[in-house]
Amino acid sequence: MTPPAPLHTERRTLLTLFSEAAVEPLLVRDMDRLGIGGYTISDARGKGSRGVRDAAWDEARNIRVEVICARAQAETLLAHLQARYFANYAMVATLSEVEVLRPGKF
Repeated sequence: MTPPAPLHTERRTLLTLFSEAAVEPLLVRDMDRLGIGGYTISDARGKGSRGVRDAAWDEARNIRVEVICARAQAETLLAHLQARYFANYAMVATLSEVEVLRPGKF
């Protein structure tokens, strides 16, 4: 049996954002304008400094946005989010270094 070929990975940055669902259309517009090539948006539930967000009604819905891209692009997006949204919306963001297969997709 032939051993598997070694994996070729490259480092990218994962920006993970938790936010009120009401701003999703604005976030999508901003990411498109900033040249973000891809993202994943999913529903999120949980508890934080602003209480329980259980999605029982539209105003209590949260989303999770994940973007994998180059570090500079993630920092540009994060700076934009901080300047435009952090003061007025329930929003938390993290940056993590990740290794990806198929780096050309990011």
